[in-house]
Amino acid sequence: MRILITNDDGAGAHGLSVLHQIAKSISDDVWIVAPETNQSGASHALTLQVPLRYREIGDHAFAVRGTPADCVIMGVKHVLKDKAPDLVLSGVNHGSNLAEDVTYSGTIAGAMEGTLLGIRSIAMSLTIGFDPEGRQHWKSPLEHGPRLVEQLLSVDWPESTLMNINYPDLAPGDVKGVAATRQGRRDQGGLHIQERSDTWGDPYFWVGFERRRADPPKDSDLRAIADGFISVTPLHLNLTHERARDTLGGVLSLGGDRNRLKDAG
Repeated sequence: MRILITNDDGAGAHGLSVLHQIAKSISDDVWIVAPETNQSGASHALTLQVPLRYREIGDHAFAVRGTPADCVIMGVKHVLKDKAPDLVLSGVNHGSNLAEDVTYSGTIAGAMEGTLLGIRSIAMSLTIGFDPEGRQHWKSPLEHGPRLVEQLLSVDWPESTLMNINYPDLAPGDVKGVAATRQGRRDQGGLHIQERSDTWGDPYFWVGFERRRADPPKDSDLRAIADGFISVTPLHLNLTHERARDTLGGVLSLGGDRNRLKDAG
């Protein structure tokens, strides 16, 4: 099996080395194509206005001046153009990718691009910041990741679907199990803008997210992590809301009541 790995934290990130170890435990044919610099929050952006450049940084390893999506495209269409990978792994991200994170995440985007190219793809992220002693439990993906990937590859996936794995902020032996979950929704009250001043007195701003312990719904990715489980969420690339589309079709064809759309939500 040929495996292509990427991330959004950059080619020097510790999580990428963890993912490389996971991949090497599954196959000897592992390739790294990762961003030159940190691309967290880049989502599914592509570099279109400037040329892509890349350099070799090790055996079967390359760094690209671009986004995670750029890296997967470069990996599949250039670096591995002689033989496409059978699997794309993206991560392991320094921090979870849960709920609406999936719309911002470059880690998820790497797996999305692989899926668009017809390759089964998995994103992995490690929850960080809740351990009372400030530890980061990278051994959890190392211990649980290989078997979990093999389990996922042993079953058929629906078309245009990727797998989003999140590990809880726990040591390997404290993980309660694995849960198949759905994408949750956070309380956006934790989103804030912090204003500061530079040395000239001019303002600048940081976007921040406050970590909150909440009571997320059952079966959600947020609930699984809160309860100490590894969350596996199948994500679909087709974002169409079918019920709303059906209602909209009736409204547009009949010139009907627009309020009927609210009932489809």
